[in-house]
Amino acid sequence: MEYFAGLDISMEETHVCVVDREGTVFHEGKTASMPEAIATLLAKAPACQRIVFETGRMAPMLYHGLTALGLPVVCIESRQAYQALKSLATHKTDRNDARGLAQLARTGFFKPVHVKSLPAHAIRALIIARKKLVGQRVMLENQIRGLAVVFGVRLPRALSAAFIDQALRASKGINGLSAAMEGLITARTAVLSAVAAIDADIKKMARVSGACRRLMTIPGVGQLTALAFTAAVDDPERFRRSRDIGAYLGLVPRRYQSGEVDYIGSISKCGDRRMRTLLYEAANVMLTRYNGPLKLKDWALALARRSTMRKARIALARRLAIIMHAMLRHGTEFKAA
Repeated sequence: MEYFAGLDISMEETHVCVVDREGTVFHEGKTASMPEAIATLLAKAPACQRIVFETGRMAPMLYHGLTALGLPVVCIESRQAYQALKSLATHKTDRNDARGLAQLARTGFFKPVHVKSLPAHAIRALIIARKKLVGQRVMLENQIRGLAVVFGVRLPRALSAAFIDQALRASKGINGLSAAMEGLITARTAVLSAVAAIDADIKKMARVSGACRRLMTIPGVGQLTALAFTAAVDDPERFRRSRDIGAYLGLVPRRYQSGEVDYIGSISKCGDRRMRTLLYEAANVMLTRYNGPLKLKDWALALARRSTMRKARIALARRLAIIMHAMLRHGTEFKAA
C-alpha cells in the first residue's frame, strides 16, 4: 500500500495528514514547525511516497531540512493549491488544509516549484536589505530637505557634507528644529554606513564568483545585477530552454484567449520584482550610456523606432535575461560583435 502526506505549515505548528492510495485518512497530528519534529511525527505512519506542502516563508528551511533527513518532500505552487483546496472542503481549517494537500499528493494534481538553495536566499536577503536601506536614506534626505526649506534653506538633490553642514548651521539656535535636524542627519549617516558595508560584501562576493565575473562582461550589467541574477536562477539546469527565463521573471506579455477574443496585454510582472528592475536598468544603461558597437543595442534601438523606447527597454531586458542564463548554463563569455 502506498501512502501520501500533506503538511499545512504555520509559524508555530504544522498539521500533518497521511492518506493511503484510496484517499482514506490513515494518520493525523500536529507538531512544531521544525524538520526534526515533523519527521518524528511522520515516522509514526508508514513511509510516504510523496510529502507535499505549499510555498511560504517557512518553505526553504523545512524543504532543505526534511530533504536532508531523507524524506520525499515536494513544494507546490500556493496559488494553485488554494484554488484546489477551496473545492475540497467547505470550511477552511488547518486540519482540512492538511487533508486537502494529502489528497493533492495522492492524485498528483499539483505544480511543483523549485526551492532555492539557502545560499541563494542569503544573497537575496542581502539585496533586499540594501534596497530597504537605500529607501530609508532617500526618505531621510527628503525629510531633511523639507525641514530646511521652511526656514529658507534650499538643499539640492545631492546632500553632500557641505550642504549637511549648511543645514545644521541654519537650524542652530532654533528650539526643536536643531534637535530634529541633528537626529535625522545622524540616522542618515548610520544608514549610509550600513549601505556601504553591504556594498562591500556584494563587491567581494561578485569578485570571487566566476559566474558573476562572466555576466559583468555584458555592458550595463554590474555587480549587483550579476549577483542578483545568479541568486534568482540558482540552478540554470532547472530551465529547459533559456528563453523560459523571460516568463519566470514576468517579462513576457499577458495573453487572454477565449473563442474569438485573443488579447495580448502588458508584461505579466510575475516573479522577482527586484530582478526585473535591475534588468530594466541594465537595458537602459546599454541603450543610453554604452557607446561601443553592439548588435544587441542596435536591435533594441530599431525596435524603439518602430514602437516606443519603454517597450524597447523591456524587450532588451528580456533578451539580456536569456543571454545571461545561457552564459550561466554553458559557461560561455559574452561577445559584443
